[in-house]
Amino acid sequence: MKPWTLTLAGLTLAGLLSISSLPEPAVAAPAPAEAPRLVVLVAVDQMRYDYLPRFASGFTAGFRRLMQDGAVFTNAHLGHYPSVTAVGHSAMLTGAPPSISGIVGNDWYDRALRRNVTSVEDPGTQILGAGAATGSSPHRLRGSTVADELKMAHPGSRVVSVSHKDRSAILMAGRRADLALWWDTKTGAFVSSTWYAPELPKWASTFNAGRPADAWLGREWRAVGEGGQPGPVLGTLPAAPGPAYYGNLYSTAFGNELLVSLAEAALEGEKLGSRGTTDVLALSFSCNDAVGHDKGPHSAEIRDITVRTDLALDRLLAAIDRRVGLARTVVVLTADHGVAPVPEQMTAWKMPGGRLSRTDLEKSVTAALERAFGPGAWLEGRAGSALYLNQALIAERGLDPATVERRAAAGAEAVAPVWRAYTRTQLLEGRVPPDPWSRRVLLSFHRERGGDVEVLFEPYWMSGTSGTTHGTPFSYDTHIPLMVMGPGIRPGHQDRPVVLNDLAPTLATLLGVETPSGASGQALPELLERGGSGPR
Repeated sequence: MKPWTLTLAGLTLAGLLSISSLPEPAVAAPAPAEAPRLVVLVAVDQMRYDYLPRFASGFTAGFRRLMQDGAVFTNAHLGHYPSVTAVGHSAMLTGAPPSISGIVGNDWYDRALRRNVTSVEDPGTQILGAGAATGSSPHRLRGSTVADELKMAHPGSRVVSVSHKDRSAILMAGRRADLALWWDTKTGAFVSSTWYAPELPKWASTFNAGRPADAWLGREWRAVGEGGQPGPVLGTLPAAPGPAYYGNLYSTAFGNELLVSLAEAALEGEKLGSRGTTDVLALSFSCNDAVGHDKGPHSAEIRDITVRTDLALDRLLAAIDRRVGLARTVVVLTADHGVAPVPEQMTAWKMPGGRLSRTDLEKSVTAALERAFGPGAWLEGRAGSALYLNQALIAERGLDPATVERRAAAGAEAVAPVWRAYTRTQLLEGRVPPDPWSRRVLLSFHRERGGDVEVLFEPYWMSGTSGTTHGTPFSYDTHIPLMVMGPGIRPGHQDRPVVLNDLAPTLATLLGVETPSGASGQALPELLERGGSGPR
């Protein structure tokens, strides 16, 4: 393996829990005299921070309001790795890194089942709202969210989470949510699972029965030009309902409008914020991620969907103001990760980056292991950037696992665009270079669910033959927006580094509930109007 100075061995976990050397989690302060009636968490999937200044001229409503009236953190980053949807959404209200939350990726290899599992699949549940099928749940999430702590302290509180993706809706809210809804692109309906209730609430069934997703059949996606004038056509949706139409709708800005309609129905159907206690509504705009993967962060499509998200956010804020009052609502906006530029665009700009074949990488690893230990099925599984070695074969041949891991890592690092390969033993012992990228990887390694070798490419390199992706510990994937507005929140721009893990302790402090069990960040004092902290 490539040499480095191993200086972190022996450090305590508390000393490693933040990219910005954060102190241990703060004790929550008492709640204000009148707690907010509603906490609204808005996640914009794959929104880089730089979209705020780059597209600011197109904002007229939602983003602009938060930027002017809220607390804005200009240097908020993810404190974990990989920078993917499930991990980012789980961190928002748990404040926990994957090493504690157990959510180590969108999926991972399960050695007991001998197959990959997703972060939310649950064979013990059934889908509600779209025929008979296996459901999804937060049963793999370890630890609590702010919403869980709120419901344990105040059982009358309601928690509802909605998104196009199941993992987004489920992992934002936590294990005690009253309802999570996500979109089924086969039927165009929003569904849930029996984890939450034996059947969909009446209001959700009524919403689906109205077929609101069909409102854009055959519609052109036309860009919003400067000054709100019509711009070029970016796409046209199929004219007939069905999986092809619903899949295409998910890849346009219209999908976000549909999600706001669902959120409006949830506000009314669940009477959120109007029952004399604090409720939580979480919402994640997934369509931005679909467009970003296909077109990249410097495309006309990503600019337009971001500008249209500004309008959708304004519509959501207006609905909250009518039903609850923004003066009694705390609104948070953030993202689960960013995204890399499209490699071909980078080449045209004379910037580094490119595409690497996963097959070539795995061939190099396998060749290195066969040269050292003989032929065999050395790779048992793979998920994301993790390689899972055949531990039964290692034991059968009487080999030292750490030695096999090092050989596999050397095989990976022999491929030119590979930057580093970390081994299981190295991560368990904390022997990593003293830099922020390694700390993200270290904090994210889970003994049970992690692989045997974690492979990182050089910046701007990726696998895949088209489009772009995310998942790295580099700034284009980790730098995210973080804005908070509402009662008890001090507005203003803050430039110091913070991490997404700080959000959960901050909200817990604001609400006067226990800090989530695995939270690794600290409450942000410059955000809260009242200073100090004390025992609950």
